[in-house]
Amino acid sequence: MPSSAKTTKKSPTKKVVAKKTVTKASAKKVVKKAPAKKAVAKKVAKKAPVKKSSIKKVAKKPVLSPAQKAAAVKKAKALAAAKSKKERDAKAKVAAKEREVARKAREKAAVEAKKQREIEAKRKAIEAEKLRKLREIERRDAEEHKRQERRDAEERKRLEALERKMHSKPYAEDTAFLEELRQLLLETRAATTAQIAVSESEANEMLVDRERLEYDDEDGSSVASDIQRDQLKEFASALRLKVDEIDVALSRIDDGSYGRCDECYEAISQPRLRAQLPVFTCVSCRASV
Repeated sequence: MPSSAKTTKKSPTKKVVAKKTVTKASAKKVVKKAPAKKAVAKKVAKKAPVKKSSIKKVAKKPVLSPAQKAAAVKKAKALAAAKSKKERDAKAKVAAKEREVARKAREKAAVEAKKQREIEAKRKAIEAEKLRKLREIERRDAEEHKRQERRDAEERKRLEALERKMHSKPYAEDTAFLEELRQLLLETRAATTAQIAVSESEANEMLVDRERLEYDDEDGSSVASDIQRDQLKEFASALRLKVDEIDVALSRIDDGSYGRCDECYEAISQPRLRAQLPVFTCVSCRASV
C-alpha cells in the first residue's frame, strides 16, 4: 500500500514535466516562427497554454542554433551580395548610358567641329583667292602704270624732240649758204613775176582780139581761143602761188629756219634746196605724199 501511495504522489510530477516539455516545444516553434506577425504568435499562444510573458520574452530574444545562425548569416550575405550586384548593375547601366551619351556628344561635337573646320577652310580659301586676285590686279595695275609712265616719257621725249625739230634752224650757222639761197630765190621770184606779167598780157590780148574780130563758129576757132586763154590764166595763178611760196622761203631765210622739212622737221639736203626753188619737204617725205 505504501508503494501505491508513492506512485500516486509522483504522477502529478510527470504531468508537470509533460507540460514543461510541451511548453518548451511550443517555445521552440515560436522561436522558429519569430519573424512572423503577431497574429501567428497569438494563435500559437491559444493552442499552447503558456503564459503571455514567456512568449513575449521568447519573441524578443530568440535563441538560435549555430547552424541557424550560419544560415542566417549566409542568407544575409547572399542578400547583401545580390543587392550590391543589383546596385553595381544599375550603376554600370547608368555609367554605360552616360558613356553612350558622352560618346554621342563627342561624335556630334566632332562632326560639328569638322563642319566648322571645313567652313573655316572654305572661308580662308575664298579669302586667299580674293587676296590673290587683288594682288594680281594690283600687280597688273602697277605694271600697266609703269608701261604708261614709259609711254608717257617716250611721248614727252618725242614731243620735245618734235618741238625742237619744229623750231630747229638747220642752216642758221651757214650764213653764206642762206645768202646764196636768198639770191637764187630773188632771181626766181623776178623771173616768175615776169612770166606772170607775160601770161596775163597774152590772155588780155586774146580777150581783146576775140571781142574785135568775128569768128566763124563752124571751124571752132573761138572755142580754141577761149581754152588757150584759160590755160594762160591758170598758169599765171600757179606762178602767183610760186611767188607766195618764194616770199615764205625768204621770210624763213630771215629767221634762219629755211631748209627744214615741214613733215619730218629734218634738214633738207643742200643740193635739193639749190635745185628746186622754193622747197619745203625732204625727198622721203615728198615721195610718201
